[in-house]
Amino acid sequence: MERGALRVYLGAAPGVGKTYAMLAEGLRRAERGTDVVIAFVETHGRARTEAAIGGLEVVPRRQIDHAGLAVGELDLPAVLARRPDVALVDELAHTNAGDRPDGHAKRWQDVEALLAAGIDVITTVNIQHLESLNDVVASITGIRQRETVPDEVVRAAATIELVDMSPQALRRRMAHGNVYAPDKVDAALANYFREGNLGALRELALLWLADRVDAGLERYRGQHRIAGSWPTRERVVVGVSGGPESLALMRRAARIASRTAGGEWLAVYVSRRDGLTGVPPDALERWRVAAVEMGGGFQAVVAHDSADGLLDVARGVNASQVLIGASRRGRLSTVLRPGVGEEVIARSGEIDVHVVTHDYARRSGQERARRRTLSRARLVAGYLVAVLGTALLALGLYLTPDLHGLPTESLLMLTMVVGAALVGGLWPAVLAALLASVALNFLFVPPTRTLTIADPENAFAIAVFVLVGVAVASVVDRSARRTAEAVRARAEANALAVLAHSLLHSGDDRVELLRQAGEVLGMTGAALVDGGTGEAVAVWGDAPSGPADAETPRLRAGAAPQAAPEARIEVGSGLLLMLRGRSLEASDQSLLTAYAAHFAVLEERRRARADAEATQELAEGNRTKTALLAAVSHDLRTPLSAIKAASSSLRNTAIAWSPEDREELLATVEESADRLDALVANLLDMSRLQTGSITSLSAEIDLASVAEWTLRSLPGAEQIEVAAPDDLPPVTADPGLLERVIANVVENALKHTDAASVAVSASGWTSADAGPRVSLRVVDRGPGVPAESLERIFEPFQRVGDVPAGDGVGLGLAVARGLMEAMGGALTAEETPGGGLTLVIDLPAVTGDSR
Repeated sequence: MERGALRVYLGAAPGVGKTYAMLAEGLRRAERGTDVVIAFVETHGRARTEAAIGGLEVVPRRQIDHAGLAVGELDLPAVLARRPDVALVDELAHTNAGDRPDGHAKRWQDVEALLAAGIDVITTVNIQHLESLNDVVASITGIRQRETVPDEVVRAAATIELVDMSPQALRRRMAHGNVYAPDKVDAALANYFREGNLGALRELALLWLADRVDAGLERYRGQHRIAGSWPTRERVVVGVSGGPESLALMRRAARIASRTAGGEWLAVYVSRRDGLTGVPPDALERWRVAAVEMGGGFQAVVAHDSADGLLDVARGVNASQVLIGASRRGRLSTVLRPGVGEEVIARSGEIDVHVVTHDYARRSGQERARRRTLSRARLVAGYLVAVLGTALLALGLYLTPDLHGLPTESLLMLTMVVGAALVGGLWPAVLAALLASVALNFLFVPPTRTLTIADPENAFAIAVFVLVGVAVASVVDRSARRTAEAVRARAEANALAVLAHSLLHSGDDRVELLRQAGEVLGMTGAALVDGGTGEAVAVWGDAPSGPADAETPRLRAGAAPQAAPEARIEVGSGLLLMLRGRSLEASDQSLLTAYAAHFAVLEERRRARADAEATQELAEGNRTKTALLAAVSHDLRTPLSAIKAASSSLRNTAIAWSPEDREELLATVEESADRLDALVANLLDMSRLQTGSITSLSAEIDLASVAEWTLRSLPGAEQIEVAAPDDLPPVTADPGLLERVIANVVENALKHTDAASVAVSASGWTSADAGPRVSLRVVDRGPGVPAESLERIFEPFQRVGDVPAGDGVGLGLAVARGLMEAMGGALTAEETPGGGLTLVIDLPAVTGDSR
């Protein structure tokens, strides 16, 4: 069966006209003879949207009982049975109510089922509901969307059409009452629908859709095997070598890209496939951070040829320009072997190439020294082999002329050249080749004992010998160097793999990371030091205790008071990594740098966690302040208004109140005052809980007795009896706080049902982790709470279900849980079998052993 096609109307915010556009498209298709039905549409009471339904067939909604309310949802089986050509489904990110037999928790899953059945679907969604943009939208609007749809669902649509409207036009629609009811317009315009919010959301929608168009273009080029670039927008790829000129090249690329609207640029570093050369990881990270800060991107790739790797990336991102730096090699070197710049220019094709000069161009011969890969002892031994070995071999051959001829003598001399190359490298081998050629000419080529050569063929042979000797020495030397580099690279790769694994699994254990660094680098001790004070933050082994720098005092943590570090490197945040044990070789520097980068990431992660916790606390504080203001302005005003009205009525001498009326007004005053007292108490308790100023004065008490006493003092709860066994052990709790907890929990149950439907029972049990416990269960038979909301009811300012808006501020259960935690207990919620909610108060029991 052929899969149906999905068409999505994407909007930046509610009210831009997505549903209207969807209905208009459905009417157009119906007029062309297509079988179109409305599977689900949400008009929100908007007259124009309701009128746009026209004569389209509407599939009746499926009524679902959700928390005591009848909720209309998309009837998927009915739509599948009707089997239209096209189904209109509004609000793709909607969360389905109730438990579905098919397990579809989201409406987009229903849409997927319709598409799988071969039905075309037209749907709507706002940009803030896309999963990948959830955090971005929350940072812009301050509101986190709980209903999201995976990006791949929307990206897989055959058609995505943007329903666009300027922020000013949308705000005018809001002000005219075309989006929300008049009583909600002012709040909406002042909060979510601020002009800055709408502009940012609109830009997000445009950019997301532009990326989707780019992806479609790339897919089309791939399907039609179009290798050339289609520069639909200005994209600049800049090749960086990791050298000091890289920053200047990235700045130039950023300036070129900024000259056109929508211009982009990407820095690319190409490393060799053999992995034997390259820049340290911390340098690549610095270039990546610099590129991002300048508004670009950074990508490191591996290729056999640098020019091909750079151009492959450029063609892959559809770049219009490639920017490279002028070569740092000398002119003679460039003539003998073309550099990366010349190769890029030759192979670029239709891509423009810019060669940018910089301060380091043509200066490599003056600044770059060949890195020594062989020790000084091996170089000395190589020269000794070249001089003494060649002399001794020549003397031995000279004393035994009857045992060999010129070919054997030449091969033996060539063997000495190879030996010098193996021991000391290239230059000792070159010296050995020159000395061997002189010895062959002087001692064995006629006329002997002179430097003249009578036979031209012998002269040619001597020249070939020198060339072959130098060539073989060069190959042997290069092979030896590459072998040493490969061994070192493999060791570094293994160490870096261990380092990467530890970054994922070591957590924040600084000492463990110090141990790994010390063992990998062969050190006896390591320390992480505050560079400002010289104090050790963490130490391992025989830690160094020398000065952090010339101005800071010596460490006061470590083994030996005068033990100076052999290695020291800055890791950021004013910290230094100091190691003791041996002097590090130059080849170990990359590993040391990697560990420094690892410590830097660790410290950044610790700071980020601390900042996140501080931000969370600040956000919770702001949320509490906002909710408190809302409570004062609304929920606290209700009992005050009742008290004011009743007292004013009683004081009105123009009205003759009967004793019954006067008693009713006084009861109203007393009841409102009690409600006000309870609200203020909960607000104060919540503030005390958040500031940590509540102290529990624990004592041994009888939980059942406290519960019975509390119930007798609650209006409407005096009829509830507490069921408890006779051998129920006492608990450890604060009597006053426990009364508040029980009162809040029982009052919450009475709000949703009557006293006859509430049961309170106590029982003892034993926890495998916490030992003997006593639980008090408050069971009601009310509408209950959905399973996914059981934890949410304990959050401050939450009212679940159909509780009247003025009946409390939603703090009762939040305060109750906080008080229980202050006493070392717990308050949890469960679904009552058969319907309703069960709240469980759990406290530690006092046994004979613990008294």
